[in-house]
Amino acid sequence: MANRCVLRGMMAVVAALLLLCGAPAPKAVRAAGPMPAPAAGYKVLNPIVRGNLALFPVVAAKTFDTSQLLTLDEGIRSGQVTISENGARPAMLHPGQRGPVRNAGAQVNQLVLYNDSSRPLLLLAGEIVTGGQQDRVIGSDRIVPAKSGPIDLSVFCVEPGRWTGATPEFGSLKGQMAQPEVRAPAMVDKDQQAVWDNVGRANAKAAAQLSTTESVTVSGMTSYAKVFDSAPVKQVINNYGGLDTEQSALKELRAAGASGVIIAVNGRVLWADLFASPDLLAKYWPKLFNSYVAEAVTAGRGSGSPSLERAQEWIAHLDGTHEVAETEPGVYRRTDVTGDGYRVFELTSLTQGTNFTVHITKIAK
Repeated sequence: MANRCVLRGMMAVVAALLLLCGAPAPKAVRAAGPMPAPAAGYKVLNPIVRGNLALFPVVAAKTFDTSQLLTLDEGIRSGQVTISENGARPAMLHPGQRGPVRNAGAQVNQLVLYNDSSRPLLLLAGEIVTGGQQDRVIGSDRIVPAKSGPIDLSVFCVEPGRWTGATPEFGSLKGQMAQPEVRAPAMVDKDQQAVWDNVGRANAKAAAQLSTTESVTVSGMTSYAKVFDSAPVKQVINNYGGLDTEQSALKELRAAGASGVIIAVNGRVLWADLFASPDLLAKYWPKLFNSYVAEAVTAGRGSGSPSLERAQEWIAHLDGTHEVAETEPGVYRRTDVTGDGYRVFELTSLTQGTNFTVHITKIAK
């Protein structure tokens, strides 16, 4: 017992010395071996089915106040969030900025973002930013502090055929996020070529759903955003019910108190988006719904829907055998968990007054 006490005392002294010396906390933590299983906290409800698409509402045992978080669409609409290509405009000062903006020339996988609002900005992987030399998709969930910038925003190009400025102004594609097939390589592989490959496949699959005459309209488009915003493809997407289905599904989600959904296409569970509150799910719902429909359209017509038990069992496993965590102290923590046949990405807010999980994405591999 005496030896144990001495050992504990030595450990305490070492810890104190490290603290006094200002030893930095690691930015990333890698752990091998089984991760502790999360507490059970999600109930899956009967699916909303449209064609080969099944949307399972997910109700969380606990939700949080997310009203302090600003979305990209809200920020751009109010003018409080601005985006530019690095070096694509003269250096300029924004509120709270110190010193000039770097001017290193526009780059495919980099944008510069300013958050001039008094609220932290939530960015979701898969959100499409249009304009500049090319359209881009955000590759990772993150939170940008209030009154901050310039922030280097890591993105992936979703328009491989253009490197000329269609417009110097950037905006978000309000009605569409990248579908799971395009979001996955950005989040999992972080590989630009893989994103391009999947954009090409998604565009080709969308064109294959059209008549010969209609396919000519989109066959020359390399822009993912333009293909899925084109009239012929929109018509195919509208076969899933369009705005009426989007709104009726949202009404069902709100009535159930759902803060997330599990997505199945052609009877296979492929994806889940879980939020900290029903309100946050509702803000992103138009974008998310269209992305899920795009996945169903490009998957080709199949049949069947997984059982409620299968969906419940799938969401029960958010743990894994390997985890990587990245932390921006006082702002957010982002973890990437690898499991048997799936990946889980979790974003936790660490801003003042918060310490809760904002968004979880689960991807079937």
